[in-house]
Amino acid sequence: MKRTAVNPWDWSLKLGYNQAEIIEGATRRVVCAGQTAVDDQGHPQHPGDMRAQISLALDNLEAVLEQAGFDLSDVTKLGVYATDVDEALKNFDVMGMRFGPHQVAPPMTLLGVTRLAIPGLLFEIEATAAA
Repeated sequence: MKRTAVNPWDWSLKLGYNQAEIIEGATRRVVCAGQTAVDDQGHPQHPGDMRAQISLALDNLEAVLEQAGFDLSDVTKLGVYATDVDEALKNFDVMGMRFGPHQVAPPMTLLGVTRLAIPGLLFEIEATAAA
């Protein structure tokens, strides 16, 4: 799969994402539901701790991707939902630590929401991946 970044401006690169990417040569695609900070029984973890919730949501995303035969290097689009955008952005270095080693900066949308599906959750991340 060949990825070509499209960035008419470079400001989004400082935040860790491309404005768009041209994806060529992909033969498989997976669309992941939003992943949150829950354990394997679906119970919320790390109440009130945005950083820990981001980390566990990413762990869960990686588990789903792995089960489907993908990893973070294959992610082509992210949707992020946070109950406190400012707090999420303060902890976005966690995203960089996870995606940086894969040298990808998938296009991303970050939305502030009043709440997520399960009370106590602060952060949710959904992804599309291709390979």
